[in-house]
Parts: sequence; C-alpha cells; structure tokens
Amino acid sequence: MDWFEALVLGIVQGLTEYLPVSSSGHLAIGQALFGLNSGEENLAFTVLLHVATVLSTIVILWREIVWLFTDLFKWKWNEGTKYIVNILISMIPVGIVGFFFKDKVEAVFGSGLLVVGICLMVTAALLAFSYWAKPRQREDISPLHAFVIGIAQALAVLPGLSRSGSTIATGLLLGNKKEKLAQFSFLMVIPPILGEALLDVKDMAETGISASLGGISPLAALVGFLAAFIVGCLACKWMIGIVRRGKLIWFALYCAVVGLATILIPLF
Repeated sequence: MDWFEALVLGIVQGLTEYLPVSSSGHLAIGQALFGLNSGEENLAFTVLLHVATVLSTIVILWREIVWLFTDLFKWKWNEGTKYIVNILISMIPVGIVGFFFKDKVEAVFGSGLLVVGICLMVTAALLAFSYWAKPRQREDISPLHAFVIGIAQALAVLPGLSRSGSTIATGLLLGNKKEKLAQFSFLMVIPPILGEALLDVKDMAETGISASLGGISPLAALVGFLAAFIVGCLACKWMIGIVRRGKLIWFALYCAVVGLATILIPLF
C-alpha cells in the first residue's frame, strides 16, 4: 500500500464512519478496487483508521464528554450519570457479539463484496423506513431503547451494515428525538471501537506487528491516520446536522445504488 492508497482509504474511513453508509463496507470496496488484501495483512492499518475516527469523535463532542465526566464525579444520580448508564447498557449486545460470536458471524457470512452489497441494501431499507415512519417522539432515550439501539449496533458487525445508520435509524423508529440521537449514537460507539481496537492489537501481538502491517510504510500509515482524523471531524459535525434536519433518505438512495452495483458488477 502506497501513501496515495492510504490517503484515499483514510478519507473513505473518516467520511463513512459517521455517514450512514458503512465504513467497513466502503473500506472493503476501496481495498478491492486497489487490489489490496482486506484480511489480516492490513489489520494494523484498519485499527489505525478506527482509532483516528474515535479521536475525531472526542474532538467534536468534547463538551458533551466533559459534561458526562463532570456529572459522573459528582457521585450522585443526575442527567450525566443516566446518560452514561444508557451508554453502558447499549454496549451489552455488542460486547456479547464481539467476545463470543464475531468470528462465527464472519465465518458464516464472510466479508466478500456480495455480503457487502446485500448489507448495503439492508442499510438502505432501514434508513428509508426510518425516514417515512412517524412514531410518537420521546423526550429522552430510555434504558430499554438504549439496549435496542445497542442490538442494532451489534448487528452492524456485518460489513456493509452501517453502524451509524443502524443505530440512528433504530432510534428514530423508536421515537427518539433527532436532536439527541446523533450525539448518543456517536458517543456510544467510542467504547466498543476502542475495545475492538485493543482486541485487534492483542491479535497483532500474537501474530507479530510486522506481519500485521502488511508492508505498509510509516508514511502511508501517517497519511491514512491524518486523513481519517481530519475528514472524520468534518463528517461527524456534518452528520449531526443532517440527522437534525432529517435528510437520511438521500443516504438510503446512495446505499441502494452502491449496494446493487456491488452485487451486480462482479457478475459481468
């Protein structure tokens, strides 16, 4: 992988981590277009890009994060501690899937472009349904809703099934307010992504860091990291505004087109 390929993949990761179009699916498509191995050989680079987007979330939502920790260390039940409890509840499904079933799911469904295309079509359907459905809106995200949204996040282990798209669409279908949902959706992914990155680092330590790097130069790694971080900051801020305005239908159309193309093009 050269620096230009790393730049493109970093931009793709930073943009699609927050937009409801599946970062894993688009990375798989991008790696296929460049003729790169999307498996263990590029594990370190993939981890690097995910860490970059987590950092961009922290930068954009730093005020909310400071508020949460300030309320937490007041050592009493308040809005911040309720919010943190909801985040912890949302982590339960993804924790179960990540620790016990991720390898089995990947073994059954694989990570080929056919799976990516089908899951992108599912993402499109979910986004479209959440756009047209008009449930009664709730003032706050309840613990039960946090758990259901967490289930949606856990299902997004499949490449092409958007993590942000699944969580935001599920929250909208449950009747949660747009203004609060995007923020919750982005904050709730920070612990799972960091946890997944730590597990991947453990795997890299077992197989050897040099093997996990897959021949990626330090320059390419740095370019990819910076691209994912900078674009991630822009995309995170942009996506919060998009959810508030309720313009998810355009992403549904995009996912449907890209998903259909991903399924059909290899057949010709």
